[in-house]
Amino acid sequence: MKKSIFFSLMALVALFLAVACKKSEASPDGETDMPRLVLTIPANNAVVSPSTEKVAFVFDCNIVLIDRIKITINGESVRQVSVSNDTLTATLNRLDEKTPYTIVVGENAIKADPGKLNKDTFSLMFTTDILPPTDIKSTLAVGNPSSEAVRLYNFLKDGYGKKILSGTVANVSWNINEAEWIYRHTGKYPALNAFDFIFLFASPSDWIDYGDTKVVEDWWNAGGIVSCMWHWNVPKSAVSSDRSFYTSETDFNIREALRAGTPENAVIMADLQKIKDCLLLLKDKNIPVLWRPLHEAAGNTNRYSGGEAWFWWGAKGAEPCKELWRLMYNYFENAGLNNLIWVWTSETGDDDWYPGDEYVDIIGRDMYNKPDAKGMLDEYNYLKSHYPDKIITLSECGSVAQIPDQWNEGATWSWFMTWYDYERTNNPSSSNFDGQEHQHAPVSYWKNAFADERVITRDEMPNLK
Repeated sequence: MKKSIFFSLMALVALFLAVACKKSEASPDGETDMPRLVLTIPANNAVVSPSTEKVAFVFDCNIVLIDRIKITINGESVRQVSVSNDTLTATLNRLDEKTPYTIVVGENAIKADPGKLNKDTFSLMFTTDILPPTDIKSTLAVGNPSSEAVRLYNFLKDGYGKKILSGTVANVSWNINEAEWIYRHTGKYPALNAFDFIFLFASPSDWIDYGDTKVVEDWWNAGGIVSCMWHWNVPKSAVSSDRSFYTSETDFNIREALRAGTPENAVIMADLQKIKDCLLLLKDKNIPVLWRPLHEAAGNTNRYSGGEAWFWWGAKGAEPCKELWRLMYNYFENAGLNNLIWVWTSETGDDDWYPGDEYVDIIGRDMYNKPDAKGMLDEYNYLKSHYPDKIITLSECGSVAQIPDQWNEGATWSWFMTWYDYERTNNPSSSNFDGQEHQHAPVSYWKNAFADERVITRDEMPNLK
């Protein structure tokens, strides 16, 4: 149970009891009789997530903890017990999946305040399981979505909370090098490959041509899921032909870009037309795309004082960034790009940056250097509580906790996508390609993931055509 939800429930319970619960009759000396159980959180015989950290017993009077040892879970003493007013809270060790548990508050473990020791034994029984999310949005943001986009989204929706898709990103741009490296060392391909339009400004050229969609077609035809992102490079200055997407490297102003008639506006409209034409090529091949633009927009501006947006599309705050997202969405809608499933990347705590439910299908989170699965669960739970009707995904990751460990904690992402190691996979013909170490996810990481039956590889994908 998420801590925020848990304590919100507790506040409601306290209010309810103050108004509606009748206290036990007082004895002649002014003491309250033995405490009586009013309710438990969760309810008795409930099914809960293995990530549940706390359970509560709520009584009809204030209580005092007398003997913690007499509070047990499956016969073993509970790790931590606390009392506040009328509520006893038990903090649990990590629970096993699909396991029945009984928590017992034994005789003489507590007493009424003031009052007598409990002579009754109080029990709470529950079973753990990975709970499938409920009420996930059933329709896509695009109007009249393609049949392939609908099938892909329904596949993700139906599997959410039950399975997790494996994924990699192209080494910089327009390839499946990372996926090929994983296949060489494990014998399996990940289910998803993400392509990047980072060099759109240079295409077509003798070294990059996004009009050549063969690598994407081949991946889709082999059963793989296609994702696309865009590190959107803009001119570094009005007099420079060099481009960048980093806030620190360009003075490109998103506010000016959103004003019709400005030089900046001419730049973004030309780029939108160019990328629209590229995406239409994929639509014409009946390829649905998990489309993840304007990613990590807030940067760390909401994390701490002095934080900043890393990319120009977030450099002037939330409102211009949202306006740009909506401009792109409407531009693509008018072009008939109905093969897109729109993925918004949250930095958590950046609710003000969210474009709106009507423009977003899936919520992503990018995380690096997070070896603690519990820490990743906190981020997952935050997003799940703020976007309860959306699929939540680990849209980028590197050097994070093992996927089975994340899953066992309750962070049931729809997919995970590891970032590339440039030197390792830039050239499949080099000796580097034979190495098993990796900047973000070594071969051992992938073998551990693929050994878990909940992780989907490309060969396990259904036909979504």
